[in-house]
Amino acid sequence: MLEAMEGSNKRKREDMEQENGVDFGVDLSLLEAVEKSEGTVQVMDVRALKKMVLAFERRLRDNLEARMKYVDHPDKFADSELELHEELVRLKALAGAPELYPELVHQSAIPSIVGLLTHENTDIAVDVVGLIQDLTDEDVVEDSDEAAQVLVDALVENNTLELLIQNLARLDEGDPDESAAVYSTLATIENMVEVRPAVSESVCEKTKLLRWLLTRIKPREFDSNKQYATEILAILLQSSAANQRRLGQMNGVDTVLQAVALYKSRDPKSGDEEEMVENLFDCLCSLVMPVENKERFVKAEGVELMIIIMKQKKSAYGSAMRALDFAMTKFPPACERFVDVLGLKTLFAAFMDSSE
Repeated sequence: MLEAMEGSNKRKREDMEQENGVDFGVDLSLLEAVEKSEGTVQVMDVRALKKMVLAFERRLRDNLEARMKYVDHPDKFADSELELHEELVRLKALAGAPELYPELVHQSAIPSIVGLLTHENTDIAVDVVGLIQDLTDEDVVEDSDEAAQVLVDALVENNTLELLIQNLARLDEGDPDESAAVYSTLATIENMVEVRPAVSESVCEKTKLLRWLLTRIKPREFDSNKQYATEILAILLQSSAANQRRLGQMNGVDTVLQAVALYKSRDPKSGDEEEMVENLFDCLCSLVMPVENKERFVKAEGVELMIIIMKQKKSAYGSAMRALDFAMTKFPPACERFVDVLGLKTLFAAFMDSSE
């Protein structure tokens, strides 16, 4: 059953809808970098990398000095901020040469890059999120496993996970650029887990990501970031008993049940929303694997909710049956509750309908 869940959790980025005027499939800063380099051909090698890192460090130093010197006059450090932005955009070219990642780490550039996640100018932090996402992108690193592992290890060692999640708290999803940065942050977490699966537990142990994800899936309205939040949550839960227990202790079972309950009498309005609902049920199935969470599921009337969903015969009824299967496996109290609330009658009716 877990194998099926893992297959459904892979992101279909090419099918993502454009939300609130934001195109999540196009990296505008990358296009900007291409435009700036138009007409020039740059061979990415160790020499070019060192040159880029030196230029970045110089712009970073200039910006920090200007900010310290003109604390109350933002207009006087605006130019240095723009130049720093441009250097961060240029660094994205490194995604075309992942074999150079070990050298990037050797040049001690990672602490400087990651440190900018706390920059006072949110736009600079957003640039860094986009840069890290590009460097760790699955399509970029798929043939450079060892180099990618060196990069991800350096990111983890320099507290990137903690800083990414801290930065989430100050992003305003009402702003299109910052909303896109939320998406990029989640994509970066997924990328790092792909390279180093152990990241799935360390990010939940060291940060407040699980709590943020629970908060993000609560709103009734559907959007792309909510959808991605459910997918990341499903990924973090699917193979980690520690994460399942952590979320259970955060009232996670009840929160996921509430999110699922929105679809007890209605179907999703789009393919993306349907995928989000499936993600929620994947989360629920993983959550109820520990015995203590099975108890929470029964106490929160999860059995009754699943039966209601089955009775309504909406698109989620098959997922509700699957959730009951997970919840009742090796847990007699859930089985007894299922029988007591006439679940067998609903189940047999569903089987009869499917056989007709």
